[in-house]
Amino acid sequence: MPGGTPRGVRGVAILGSTGSIGKSALQVLARQRERFRVVALTARDNREALDRQVREWQPRLSGLVAERGPDLLVEAATHPDADIVLNAVVGAAGLDATLAALRAGKRVALANKETLVMAGDLVRQASVEGGGELVPVDSEHSAVLQCVAGREGGLARLILTASGGPFREWEPARIRGATVAEALNHPTWQMGSKVTVDSATLANKALEVIEAHYLFQLPYAGLEVVVHPQSIIHAFAEFCDGSVIAQLGFPSMELPILYAFTHPERLPDSGVRRFDPVAVGAMTFEPVRTEVFRAFRAGVEAGRAGGTAPAVFNAANEVAVAAFLAGGIAFGRIAEVIEQVLDVHRVEPVRELDTVRAADRWAREHAHEVLA
Repeated sequence: MPGGTPRGVRGVAILGSTGSIGKSALQVLARQRERFRVVALTARDNREALDRQVREWQPRLSGLVAERGPDLLVEAATHPDADIVLNAVVGAAGLDATLAALRAGKRVALANKETLVMAGDLVRQASVEGGGELVPVDSEHSAVLQCVAGREGGLARLILTASGGPFREWEPARIRGATVAEALNHPTWQMGSKVTVDSATLANKALEVIEAHYLFQLPYAGLEVVVHPQSIIHAFAEFCDGSVIAQLGFPSMELPILYAFTHPERLPDSGVRRFDPVAVGAMTFEPVRTEVFRAFRAGVEAGRAGGTAPAVFNAANEVAVAAFLAGGIAFGRIAEVIEQVLDVHRVEPVRELDTVRAADRWAREHAHEVLA
């Protein structure tokens, strides 16, 4: 197949194409074929789903990370025909691909929270060095970007919203013994298993707070979270004069995905459900129960500590969640494992990637020791 893409058509590489974000992105691209062309598709291990996507989209590069190794992600992220790289990989595995894409001058549509959590300063440095661009895909961060786009300066505070997950109203003792099936029964969003459990512990919201710190250059004192069960308002942006702007919409990842592809422009999209305030009805807000959702509290404290602490938080959480999904620990142990690992970690400044990798490796090893 000849190289290059037609003039005016942007090439897209999707890392994690068989996951929920990847599939949503392909639904968006199916409605925007005159604007975008899929040039690379990667998945972790779902051969059947990837083969179906390859038959439909005919990318120039495709493959399974389970077969070809993590270098496949970097190869796809730096593909010469890719203008945009959607990083929808789950976990620390997405870090190298993000750095490589930014150094290659690509736009990275980032759905991989762990990239910024582990190495926020290094990611920004890679963007400056290579001329790449980082645009968030998470609905909350996309909402903030849409609120502040074209408004230079004056941002004073961000309030991210959380659905509260399936255990929002549960008593602590009941939460501790929650089953895998109960944790995966999210009331609002359809996501992969790991992200859904993170939503149940609210660890995902801590990851998003750390992300927002790096994306929008606000101190942690200017970052807050409120529980909003309806998931209609995705974020509030407060400016120095006291005015507040919010972004609203029915829960769908397709809108923030398309915006990440086109920012700061917008494209018409007939596939997104139109907003109807009457259908929404009442909207409510609650504080986060930090004494109950301790993984959230531990993650925000790790963000405030800085250095290697966020990478350690992320790694300990990944190990604990994997153990829970495998039936090895109770739901309540997830936060305890994270806390125990962070309690004995000696925070170091992050000036190079090897420091991040060493902290990640140490945290995983120590988390397994705690589990044992």
